[in-house]
Amino acid sequence: MRDAHVYDFSFHSSINMAKKRVIVAMSSGVDSSVAAAILKKQGYDVVGVFMHFWKEPGSDALRENKCCSLESQEDARKVAHKLGIPLYTVNAANDFKRDVVDYFLSETKAGRTPNPCVTCNEKIKFNFLFKKMLEMDADLVATGHYADVKMIDGKYHLYTSTDEEKDQTYFLYNLRQEHLGRIIFPVGKYKKPQIRKMAKEMEIPVFDKDDSQGLCFTPEKYPTEFIKRNMQLEGGDIVDTSGKKIGKHEGLQLYTIGQRRGINIGGTGPYYVVGRNFEKNELVVTNDEKDGAIFRTEMEVENVNWLADEPQLPLETNVKIRYRHSLVRGIIHPVKSRKAGISQGEIISRGKKKVYMVEFKEPQKAVTPGQSAVFYSDEGEVMGGGMIRN
Repeated sequence: MRDAHVYDFSFHSSINMAKKRVIVAMSSGVDSSVAAAILKKQGYDVVGVFMHFWKEPGSDALRENKCCSLESQEDARKVAHKLGIPLYTVNAANDFKRDVVDYFLSETKAGRTPNPCVTCNEKIKFNFLFKKMLEMDADLVATGHYADVKMIDGKYHLYTSTDEEKDQTYFLYNLRQEHLGRIIFPVGKYKKPQIRKMAKEMEIPVFDKDDSQGLCFTPEKYPTEFIKRNMQLEGGDIVDTSGKKIGKHEGLQLYTIGQRRGINIGGTGPYYVVGRNFEKNELVVTNDEKDGAIFRTEMEVENVNWLADEPQLPLETNVKIRYRHSLVRGIIHPVKSRKAGISQGEIISRGKKKVYMVEFKEPQKAVTPGQSAVFYSDEGEVMGGGMIRN
């Protein structure tokens, strides 16, 4: 059965590109608003799309999805009116609930720490944008992501943006060639202060709007309370690395490797999570930030997507193991060794995608299963990425 999120763009080879109609995702934030404004000034036929996502049921108004609240929708309308472009609303609530929220909860229940923003970009935002592009006989899609696409030797390559602090390529490693060839990232060549200045000069009404933070479907900054409301948890013991009981936890799913906040143990803290023993229902912690139990020398990465070509392996390159984590050096190997727990010469596959071993040049703190690992060249190209497995 064909993947519902894969589209065939081959028939677009006959498109009259002089038309240049572009579908722009407009979330009401300053980045997507300026992206639409830039394209309008460049002469594109711009069509805005505002997406309605799922929001948690309940009478509490604070539970509105931050990305698509009534206030956000009204802001998007104001921006579209200012720019003189049409704005369409797309209902993606059911898909968002299934592919993002349910995924987040199922992965969390299984003991992993998922990154729902990666899944949302792949299965929701770009999925609906490309669907709208086909419906409206448009040529391109655009978003306010801080990223850049370049054509090199007949293939499309994803590069980091000018603003290293705001760069969002970490969330985009699942894009494919047929996507990259139809995507524009207008703000990728600017820094955030420049974008705000441009918005103010163009009198875009959201020029001073705060950036969104945290998961959009949780009203709280951290997902702890959302998990408590939507999952049955079982409390248990907190133990140190020697096995000594030193406290009680509220449910292993509330914690992630390397976490310090919210452990609630008195004494000589702070404490850091180094492990979660689901068989014994024990949370393992240490009060030594340099404890070797927090660090890993290697990791396995599965469901890897290479954006252009799979590189010749083994390969030493740059790796990012969390969004806000600095790039670190690592060597990528296909899994072929006994130390990975499999027979010699065997390559693990899951979902028809290989598993790769990444050997760090220096031990890394809080390598977390479920998070994304993204591979970058020294020139800032996103070569690919996948999900941390072990």
